[in-house]
Amino acid sequence: MNIPLEGRDAIIHYATGMCSLGTILVAASDKGVCAILLGDDPETLLDQLRDRFPYSAITVGDENLAGLVSKVAAYIEAPVDDLELPLDIKGTAFQRRVWQVLRHIPAGSTLSYADVAERIGSPKAVRAVAQACASNALAVAIPCHRVIRRDGALSGYRWGTARKQALLAKEAAR
Repeated sequence: MNIPLEGRDAIIHYATGMCSLGTILVAASDKGVCAILLGDDPETLLDQLRDRFPYSAITVGDENLAGLVSKVAAYIEAPVDDLELPLDIKGTAFQRRVWQVLRHIPAGSTLSYADVAERIGSPKAVRAVAQACASNALAVAIPCHRVIRRDGALSGYRWGTARKQALLAKEAAR
C-alpha cells in the first residue's frame, strides 16, 4: 500500500465501538478523521491502522473521538444523505478524484466502476477506479460501497461483500 508522506510523524488518535456490521474503528489526526475501518475485532483493525500509518504515533482517543464512533455507528444503522465529519483524506491525486465522485453519490443510489471512470474523465480507467475504491480507508464517509459492477453485481468490498450488501440494503430501506 502506498503511504503518502503527509502521514509521516502525525499523531493519530483512535477509538473503537460496535455496530450491526461488527467492530468499527475511527481514527483522527489534528486535521480530521483519517480512517473509518470495519471488521470483526478491534485488534485486527488497530493493526490495519498501524499498517496504513506506519510513521505515525497511534494512541487511544478521548471521549470526543468516542462521540465520533457513535456518530458513525448511528449513520450506519440509519443512513442519511451525508455523514458530516471533518476529514483528513490521504491518497494520490487520482484516488482523490475518484473519492470526490463517490462522496456525491446519494445514499440509496449506486454507480458502476465504469460510470465513476467516465465522471473523472478517464473512461478506460475502470480497474484503477476499482483499486482506488479498495484503497479507501474512510468507510461510509467516502461511500465506496455505492460502487458496483456494470451488470449490477456487488463485486468486492474492502470490508467484505456482506457488509457492502448490508449497507446498500439499509440505504435502500430508508
